Amino acid sequence: MYEKDAIFITGDAKSSQNNPITKKFSQYFLALVVNRTTGKIIDVDCSATVDLTRRFVQAIFIGRHIDDPSLVEDISNRYFGSSQKAMIVAFQDALKKYYAITALSK
Repeated sequence: MYEKDAIFITGDAKSSQNNPITKKFSQYFLALVVNRTTGKIIDVDCSATVDLTRRFVQAIFIGRHIDDPSLVEDISNRYFGSSQKAMIVAFQDALKKYYAITALSK
């Protein structure tokens, strides 16, 4: 399903105690499939409780470069779900992992 150069990265963060995500999953998770060479985000999923949330998150991320500086800004300006801050932190965690993985392959 995914090309040979695709890698799977997760990021996680705490979400607020009253968030349904916290009740169901304990934490917020963001999973990204990224082309190791180009940095293009191929697929994404998150620990959402509503399918519409997943589709909206996919619309924000898929097709973008993982280190596009406007990604966090887009999350802040477009995603107003209760897990907005957790999504940003989880994305930044995944981005750190991407940098570590790609540094190893150089």
